[in-house]
Amino acid sequence: MRPFANEPALELRRGDVRESLLSALRELDGRLPLEVPVIVGVDRLAPASEDSFESTDPGNPERLVAMAAGAGHEEADAAVGAAAEAFPDWRACGAAGRAEVLVRAAGILRERRLELAALQVRECAKPWPEADADVCEAIDFLEYYAREAVRLDEGPSLLQAPGERNEMRYRPRGVAAVIAPWNFPLAIPTGMTAAALAAGNAAVLKPAEQSPASALMLVEALLEAGVPPGAIALLPGYGGAGAALVRNPRVHVIAFTGSSAVGLEIVRAAAETPYGQPHVKRVVAEMGGKNCVIVDADADLDEAVPGIVRSAFDYAGQKCSACARVLAHEAVIEPLLERLAGAVSVLSVGQAESFATDVPPVIEREARERVERYADRAAEEGRVVARVAPVPEGGWFSAPTVATDLPPDSPVLRDEIFGPVLTVERVASVSAACDVLERLPFALTGGVFSRDPAAVREVVRRAPVGNLYVNRHITGAMVGRQPFGGNRRSGVGSKAGGPDYLLQFTEPHVVSENTMRHGLPVE
Repeated sequence: MRPFANEPALELRRGDVRESLLSALRELDGRLPLEVPVIVGVDRLAPASEDSFESTDPGNPERLVAMAAGAGHEEADAAVGAAAEAFPDWRACGAAGRAEVLVRAAGILRERRLELAALQVRECAKPWPEADADVCEAIDFLEYYAREAVRLDEGPSLLQAPGERNEMRYRPRGVAAVIAPWNFPLAIPTGMTAAALAAGNAAVLKPAEQSPASALMLVEALLEAGVPPGAIALLPGYGGAGAALVRNPRVHVIAFTGSSAVGLEIVRAAAETPYGQPHVKRVVAEMGGKNCVIVDADADLDEAVPGIVRSAFDYAGQKCSACARVLAHEAVIEPLLERLAGAVSVLSVGQAESFATDVPPVIEREARERVERYADRAAEEGRVVARVAPVPEGGWFSAPTVATDLPPDSPVLRDEIFGPVLTVERVASVSAACDVLERLPFALTGGVFSRDPAAVREVVRRAPVGNLYVNRHITGAMVGRQPFGGNRRSGVGSKAGGPDYLLQFTEPHVVSENTMRHGLPVE
């Protein structure tokens, strides 16, 4: 295989590219609603009225995007059973064979790139740049983990003493349960599923109920590429299917991305080891964030303002890596607030399908209500310097909001809002800003804008975050370039898209052989 390289993004400034995307969207609209079955082995359970559910367009909730079969405890158990049966044959394919399958799957996604981006525009209201980037990241995960599996299969180099041979190899664990979010409806499910499969495990994918159709596209690509039935399963549905996977004693690895509350419950449940379960489950969890950007007294505001606005409001702030708090040096906070207010006031809030849209709707009614509660509380407790109004009607649109002068104990500063609300706080120094970072329970991403190398070094030394960005936006980690994952309550496990991620889906085995045999060899 050629060396890994990130999939290039589409050039959306070109008219022919924009028209090809809109054409793909029109073609998709003609096929809606899509049907999403439960897939277990060779069986497909079509949606039935008593257990099916819908995914709708957040920008137009009257538009039905998909009808999905609802998986529950029974389907989860069946999927795990089929995965356990398929596991030995998939493991026996070897790292090179599995890598070939994943690379073929990447090629299928590449061929369907426009359709997949269009589906995200409809199902999750991702604007075109975000939707295309999501597809690119999914392709990257398949390509990267395919190569990593081959590299890992070689094993590390161990010391060899006279008279003995030492060898270390990594073996798959068994069945992996993948519980995925809606905000990166293709990339994150692909990353966790591809890692499990690349390492030789069978995988059962439980996508978010808001994005079942995007998950179906992934599973169909994997099956078409050559993953055997049973080694990959699809369980669309609500939390019951995920809870059943977590507690199933035949599950060996749980890969989860989502809220801290759910992630911590998974950690607690997975720690239980009932009689008859011969292994301890491994949990790989990427959870929440309350990500801060520090702006030093000497920061270049021409860089800081667009970097902050992009980090806070792209995809309506619905990224675990999004900027939620700005810790601004008291020497620059007022001009920073003025410029942030001006930049936010001209953001375009609109439908994801419009290339002019900066801020799309949030995912659902509950999300909009949550965001509005926090924005209203920010207005009550502090000072709102920007709140875009009016916003479009007919969808789950939330006004981008910037607030300051909030009390230190405000929930607006503490809670993960997961929407387009940004707070700005005054700090006396970079050291004081680092004090804030060190007190936070979350530690996912962070950033600093400063021209002072000593200040940057202090933030690098003290910031507990998993990904720190210097003088740039804090979202958009690239596979192989910025391995992604948090610390503290933001994550358990290694970094996605990095050289040690696959290790979490394996068990190490060491063989030490005495080569000073007596008598004739047996071979």
